[in-house]
Formats: sequence, structure tokens, C-alpha cells
Amino acid sequence: MASAAVESFVTKQLDLLELEREAEVEERRSWQENVSLKELQSRGVCLLKLQVSSQRTGLYGRLLVTFEPRRCMSAAVLPSNSFTSGDIVGLYEEGSQLATGILTRITQKLVTVAFDESHDFQLSLDREHSYRLLKLANDITYKRLKKTLITLKKYHSGPASSLTEVLFGGSDPSPASEIPPLTFYNTTLDASQQEAVWFALSQKELAIVHGPPGTGKTTTVVEIILQAVKRGSKVLCCAPSNVAVDNLVEQLARWKQRLLRLGHPARLLESVQRHSLDAVLARGDGARIVADIREDIDQVLAKSKKTQDKREKSNFRNEIKLLRKELKEREEAAMLESLVAANVVLATNTGASPDGPLKLLPDGHFDVVVIDECAQALEASCWIPLLKARKCVLAGDHRQLPPTTISHKAALAGLSLSLMERLAGGHGASSVRTLSVQYRMHQAIARWASEALYHGQLTTHPSVAGHLLRDLPGVAATEETGVALLLVDTAGCGLFELEGADELSKGNPGEVRLVSLHVQALVDAGVQAGDVAVIAPYNLQVDLLRQSLTHRHPELEIKSVDGFQGREKEAVILSFVRSNRKGEVGFLAENRRINVAVTRARRHVAVVCDSRTVNSHAFLKTLVDYFTEHGEVRTAFEYLDDIVPENYSREGAQGPGQAGAKPRGSAATARGAPGSRRPTGAVLDRKKPGTAPLSSKAQPQPVLNGGGREGARSRGGAEQFRDVITEFVASEKTQLEFPASLDSQDRMWVHQIAEEYGLRHESAGEGKERFITVSKRVPLAPAAPEPPAGPGSKAPLCPEPPSPAQTEPPIGEQSSRGQPDLKALHLDRLQRAGSQQEQQAREGPRATGSGPRKLPEKKKKKGAEGPMAIDLPSGEDFDALVSAAIKADNTCGLAKCSASIVTLGQLCLHCGRRYCLSHHLPEIHGCGERARAHARQRISREGVLYAGSGTKDRSLDPAKRAQLQRRLDKKLDQLTGQRRAKRKEKGK
Repeated sequence: MASAAVESFVTKQLDLLELEREAEVEERRSWQENVSLKELQSRGVCLLKLQVSSQRTGLYGRLLVTFEPRRCMSAAVLPSNSFTSGDIVGLYEEGSQLATGILTRITQKLVTVAFDESHDFQLSLDREHSYRLLKLANDITYKRLKKTLITLKKYHSGPASSLTEVLFGGSDPSPASEIPPLTFYNTTLDASQQEAVWFALSQKELAIVHGPPGTGKTTTVVEIILQAVKRGSKVLCCAPSNVAVDNLVEQLARWKQRLLRLGHPARLLESVQRHSLDAVLARGDGARIVADIREDIDQVLAKSKKTQDKREKSNFRNEIKLLRKELKEREEAAMLESLVAANVVLATNTGASPDGPLKLLPDGHFDVVVIDECAQALEASCWIPLLKARKCVLAGDHRQLPPTTISHKAALAGLSLSLMERLAGGHGASSVRTLSVQYRMHQAIARWASEALYHGQLTTHPSVAGHLLRDLPGVAATEETGVALLLVDTAGCGLFELEGADELSKGNPGEVRLVSLHVQALVDAGVQAGDVAVIAPYNLQVDLLRQSLTHRHPELEIKSVDGFQGREKEAVILSFVRSNRKGEVGFLAENRRINVAVTRARRHVAVVCDSRTVNSHAFLKTLVDYFTEHGEVRTAFEYLDDIVPENYSREGAQGPGQAGAKPRGSAATARGAPGSRRPTGAVLDRKKPGTAPLSSKAQPQPVLNGGGREGARSRGGAEQFRDVITEFVASEKTQLEFPASLDSQDRMWVHQIAEEYGLRHESAGEGKERFITVSKRVPLAPAAPEPPAGPGSKAPLCPEPPSPAQTEPPIGEQSSRGQPDLKALHLDRLQRAGSQQEQQAREGPRATGSGPRKLPEKKKKKGAEGPMAIDLPSGEDFDALVSAAIKADNTCGLAKCSASIVTLGQLCLHCGRRYCLSHHLPEIHGCGERARAHARQRISREGVLYAGSGTKDRSLDPAKRAQLQRRLDKKLDQLTGQRRAKRKEKGK
């Protein structure tokens, strides 16, 4: 049974690996043929315009070259990229490749590459020389995986035969063996960690340790290794990445174990290089002899090049053969001695391949194979070390990031299914032990992860349950540092996403501004910038964030989600980027990616997002709902004073007891958008953030754009502010100040209600000193008072928002389709302005401070023709309402312009509204940013800015042209040399 399962598995995996390889090769080929170097840099696989900062000899004879961006300015930083330590990179100058090296270290300003000593090129330190680095495809890994799968298919007898039967379902795991009571090296292990150690040691074939975020998985794995060594076992410890392996080396080194780290020294952290095989050999007794043999080989090669005698050349070749044979024997003997002496050998999964140093060891040398971060590794790569021992311990978390793949088709077909995920689902609790106590996150953060992904099994240790940023030394208690969960909602604020030139990468400048303000607030409160991480899912957004923040906060880490797995920060700020009317979230829909992003934080998580967009995805909606219920919610209006509400909706904003407001019928309420947001919670009675570790009372929600969570709650808090503002509107006062004692939610209500009444509303001050000033708008050109519409009309006591019958049907219909009704917004504002002017005219000098000015007859006539003179009928007269809308559509779309556009008018391609010839330019009426983004996309795609402005320049890039010219010259030289050789032969 197992053999058939193995054969089926191998056949399928080989096909999927072939798909993955083809996808990788095709991607690299398309990059070279179709994608510009600048575009490659934006995708994170190329670094342009680098200069040499320094070069030195290190890593046991290798050349280390450090590059930095060309310094057009003092604070030059590298663009956002996907380079990591250990990547194979190509070094290019102009069009030619100079060498291939291995990236050893990369920061925001520097990148260091190690080149083998065989490369004899010279790099100029002149700033005029410019270089670039390109990430290269590596077929060594693919060949090793393919070879391992073929070996697995033929594997019948060996140390891992019984293990193979268990892992493929051919037999059940053997009963656990009895082990004596354990004396733990680490005495601080909790009960679940101790149980996992005992379980791993007692199993005979398979043990799985599931470690959710912050539960001390690596600490548990280290204890398992130490206990296995104590029992006399030889351990092979692997992980899919060099960083994960080095982390284990650092922790094991504290316990003074005999370790040996396999792998290229350039791929290792400096702190663990002394445990590398190269370092151990360099310290060995035979190191001097090996160095002497290498010198002898170099001397013989030099003599061979100088002599012209054939007999002497033959003697030199024989001597070199003997020297190289002796060199190989001595090196292998030294390596074997080091391998046998080590209790723990550590390597990446592919680094443990049979074509490496481990080929020198006999079969069955290792007793246990431990694979950490197993859920991040391709299953095929796990079989490289698994075939070397009779027992394995797998550790990881299959609810965090899956294995990285390029081929979407291969991933869906099963390539992204890790060995740990497959076995955890197949064997269940009999082979799995889960660590249940986390030591990283505030309980509000951990509870979301526990409920959403870990079936409520994750608990929080009391030492971290209530810790906040304000508890750190030197950090002041502010609104930002006193809350664990913060949601900054941009719904309805018009902060839409931008597309990159390839329409794959996304950015959101509005969210960049919000993140920058929040980072500054944390730093001003005393939080160290190095304790804060900013995470964004797209490279374009990472670049925008770095441009905005790096020069002010150099220690601040700004990366994508993948760059933070396995790490933690005191505060994490997430920018979700996506904000569009279609509700598209892209690969934000990967639940495990969001889990990793949120659970990197210890004390504070801030999410900046458009709730209307992200709520279209069920999992993201649960995150937003959780933050709404257990955290603090703010709107972008509280941070940015220059944004204009996009498709602003007043549904649900008027309380039933508001003076002068018409009662809302049930039918009008039912017509609202399905996801319409309503004010929730008694604002003035709720607890301040941070007074309790986790509040059970639902937090209020901003009323923006008609899209949000359902369910009406108490509106008492909003009504108190509404009464104050209503009294202010009816009074002679021109300015009203609210005290700094209001919290962020209270300020949101004030902003919202003031906007409804057409008042100016501004926030000033920082932190606890922040307050709001509300003032009346002064009309630019108040129109003359008009007679009442009819004998039954009454002058309102104060300007009131439009009734539901007038505005709600069109806005509700538009919201249900997910499109903005800008004309309805325009009419709404016009009526509000007309009501204000009518009120001022009726109250006389007492309201305005001076009598109404009488305008000339011509001016009055012009005003009568514009949108200010439109008298909207009641909701029952539908034909009149349509006629009024048509009349309004014949005027310029700019709110302050009343010019007619019946004959001459221009349609804006970006907002879909018509404007007069004075305001039709996007930069004038507010679409400048969209116009610039559209122009960038068009010129990148078509090569021209306007249709008919010429053809795209299809000439070759100068660097590529020079490269082709060199290849042509080289070919011509070869052909010329061949002709000369033929002539000489004929001459003889």
C-alpha cells in the first residue's frame, strides 16, 4: 500500500516541480525580453545604479564587495526588494555580466555580495561606474529535489524504511516507548512545552510539534535536541531557510554543544560563522597542510604556463593531478572527522543533500532528523534529510505562511501543501502536540488569532496579557500608547489605491500619510522607532512608505509580510492598501498572510484600511469586526483635514428626537444600502481605551460612505453633540470650541454632525491637548432673499439636513450598486447652502452682522439660472424631481460654478462629471492625482502621452545595443580566425 502511495506521490510531485520550474524559467525569460530594468527594480528582483562602497577579503578567502545607491543625496536608500541573504545574484556593468555571487547581507542602505576567489575582475571605486544586481534563477535546488524524489521511489531498505511506511499511511506509528523522568535544561518551560518534549522523545517514528505565534516553538525544539543528545543520539537539524537554521545554531550554542553548520559561509549570520564547516576546517590540524598543497598547485600551474616544451607540460599536468588527489583526500578526511565529532549537524533542507559533505557519512549515522519551520517547506525538500534517519520531529505552524511557489497552477494542484499540514490532517491528535500558551502578544491581539485560526486553544501568559506601549520605559501615556487595537478607517474619504505600471503592485498615498502620522505620534510619545514595524502587502506601497518615513526614522523597519515571519516588534502598523469601488482585495485574501502580519506585534496593532473594500472578504471582515468590538476605531477625517468625503451618506445620522427633522419611515430605512453604517454605542458613557485589558462593550463606528457593519445601537452620545451644535447654529455665535477632554470617538461625532450642518470643523493640538473648533461658513456671494414658495411655507428655525424623501432614494440606489452618486451630493450641498442664505436673509443683520447687500439685476438673473435657484420638489412628485435633476445636470460640476454646459461642456474621464471650459482641466476641479496616475500608466504602456502624439520609440536600449554589438564583433572575430586557420592549412 505504501509503495503505491509513494509512487503516486513521486509522480505527481515531479510533474508539479516541472510546472514550477517552467514558470520560473518563463518568468526570468520574460523579464529579460519584455520588462525594463526599472520595472524589474519595482518588482523587487533588481537593484539599479549601485556604486562600490568597499571591498575586502573575508569568509575564508572570498571577496566581499559592499554596494550602496549612487548618492544623488545624502540619505540614499535601496528601493523595496525581495533580496535575502543567500540569494544567487548576477553583477552587471552596462550590458555585460561581470560575475555571479552570493548575497551575504542587505540593509536599507547597503548590500554585500561574496564572490569566489576564482573571479579575478576588478571593481572601480569611482563614483562614475554604475553597477546593478539581478536575482538569478537557481537550478541546483530543482535538480536536488528531482533526484531525491527518484531516490524515494526506489527506496526499499534503509534507516528510513519504517518512517516512510508511516508517513505514507502504510502502517500506523509504533507505540510510544517508556522514558525515564526528564531533567529539563530550560527550567522555565510551561506544561504544554514539557508535554511536547516528552512526546517527541517517546515516539519511535513521527512527532509533530505545532507552535502558534509566540508560543516558544524554537525554545521547545532546542530542548528536544538537547535531550536527544543527552540520550546519546546523533541529530540532523534542518529548516527551509538559512535564517531559521542560524536561529537554532545561536540558541544551541548557548548550551555548549558540539555543533557543525553546513553551507556557504556567505549565507550565514556572522554570529554563527565560527560553527560553519569552513571555519572548523580552518581551525583544524590539517589546515596548514591543505594550504601548502594549494600553494604548490598554483606554483605548478604558473610554471606550466611559462614552458613551451610538451614533455615538461605533460609532467606538470601529472604533478597537478597528484596534488589535487592528495588535496581532495586530505579535505575529505578533515570533513569526515569534523562531521563525526559533531553531536548536532545543522543545514537547510537542500543543504543536506547526498552530493554535499554528508555523503562522507555512513548510512544510519543520524538517529533523529528535526525539521523546524516545516510548514514553510516544500514536501519534496523535506525528504532530502528524512531519508537519513529512522525518526523525525517536525515543528512549525501550518496556519502561517505556506511554501513559496511561482506557479499558481502547481500550487493549486498540491505543491503548496506542506508535509506538516498533510500529516497533521491525516494523523490528527495521535501524532501532534500543540503549544497552547503564548508569551508575545497582548491578550486582545492573541484572542483574535485564537478565535479566527486556532479554535480558541491559544491562551495568553499573565506576564504579557495586559502589557501596552505606555508600560515601556520612557513612553508617555497617550491615546495611542494606551490601546492595543486601533482601526483607522478610510471608507468614504476618497483615499483610493493607485496601480503600478504593471497593474500588479498597488500603492495608496492616503494610507501612507495616515501611517506617517501614527508613527510620528508613537515616536513623540517615547516609543523607539526600532520597536515599530510597518507592514504592507505590496512593494509599491513599501516604497512609498520608505520615501515618507525612512529619512525621519532610519531605524524603522518597513517590509512586506514575508519579511517578518518568525520575528516580533512592540508595535505593528498594517497598511492594507486596497481601496476601490469593486471591493477587490487581491492576495490580502490569504488568511495565513494576515495571521502573520497581525501576530508580529507584542503590545499594539494599528490597521489602516478601507472597511468598505476589505469587508467584501469574509475573513478580513472578521478582523475589522473584532477591532471594532475590542479596540478603538477612528476615521481618516481625524488625521487629515484636507480630504473631501467621497459619496458621503447621512443615513442613520439623524436621531428620532432631532428638532425640525422629519420622522423616518420604515420604508425609507429599508431602502438604504445593505451594508450601511450607522452610529453605534453610547459614546459619552464608554470606557477610555486602556482602562481594562479588553472591553466587552461594542465601540462606535463612523458614518461614512454608507458601507459598514449592520445593527443599530444606542445613539444617545451623538444626540448630545447634535443638541449642542443645533443650539450653536440657531445662535448669533460664529465659533464654538469643544474641550480637549473629548476622546477620539467623541471628536468623530462632532466632525460628522458639523459636516451635516455645513459648518467648518477643524482639529488642533496633539495627544491629550487635541480639541475641535466649529465655525459658521461665510458665504462668498449671498443671493438676494427669495419669496416663499407658497402660502403654507414656513421659515425653518435653523438649517437642517435634507429630508429622507429628498435625498435618500437616489443615494440608497447608488449605494446598493456600489457606485458614488456625486450629483446627489452636489444637490444636497446646494440645498444646504440655499437654506443657510434664506435663514440669514430672514434673520437680518442679527445673524450675519450686516444687512443683505442688494445685487445688480444682471447678477440676480445669472444667479437665478444657476444651481442655486433650483427648488427641489418633495419626494412624492417624482417627475418634478427628475426634472430638477436634469436641470442640475446642465450646470458645471464644480460646486461653486453655475455656468451652463448644455452647449459647451467637457466630460472628465476620471470622475465622470461634466464641467465648463473654465473648470474642465483635472487639476482645477480636483482630479489631478488621478490624471497623473493615468498618464503614468499610459506612457508606460503605450510610450506616448496622448493619442496621435507620435509612435512609441522602439529603438533598442543603448546598453542592450552595446551588448549585441559586442556579441556580433566577437562572432566576426571567431569567423575571421577560422578563415585564417584554413588558409594556413592550405598554405602548408
